[in-house]
Amino acid sequence: MPDVTGADTEKRVAAEAAAELVEAGMTVGLGTGSTVAHLLPALARRGIGEIRCVATSVATEDQARSLGIPVEEFSTLRRLDIAIDGTDEVTPEGWLIKGGGAAHLREKIVAAAAERFVVIADSSKPVEALRGPVPLELFAFGIASTLARLGDDVELRAVPASPDGGVIADYRGEIGDPAALAARLEADPGVAAHGLFPPSMVSELFVGRGEAVERSSIGA
Repeated sequence: MPDVTGADTEKRVAAEAAAELVEAGMTVGLGTGSTVAHLLPALARRGIGEIRCVATSVATEDQARSLGIPVEEFSTLRRLDIAIDGTDEVTPEGWLIKGGGAAHLREKIVAAAAERFVVIADSSKPVEALRGPVPLELFAFGIASTLARLGDDVELRAVPASPDGGVIADYRGEIGDPAALAARLEADPGVAAHGLFPPSMVSELFVGRGEAVERSSIGA
């Protein structure tokens, strides 16, 4: 039976609060995952006209279109007014881990393009320090060499390739300083994307706590 009193309720109320931020004429980035699955019906119920949306995954695109929400290719839009997405973990400083659904490369591109990146979550997602694992998307070309450089802390995930042909893996080692780990991962040419999102990328955090929503500003 679906959870209608716990995490599922918290995801819904956070998503519904974030949906209220979308206005007619906006360009909107739609994230991926179980919390965003509540966002899309909330947007559809509002019946907002003249919005232009891009999706971070095929699953989100399909659900959005089934609800009558327009989705287009992210090829001509230079900026987005707002992007809304979930998270796997978030620290008090605003560091995120995203990518449990293997969409972190597109999620990061969309978040970086948004004037306002709003993260929605249930109350299990805030943590004092990131625990991991940290999702990775690796280039298929030279994958054995990339894995050798990254070491034993990286494990391939038994899932299909990303929509962009990337190999999905997870870093399961010590995170420590997220900025230092992010820099190390970004320095490897075989890493297409990692799931560490810095606080500077995040505008606001909406956390469902029971039937209420706790809102906080994060980035500069």
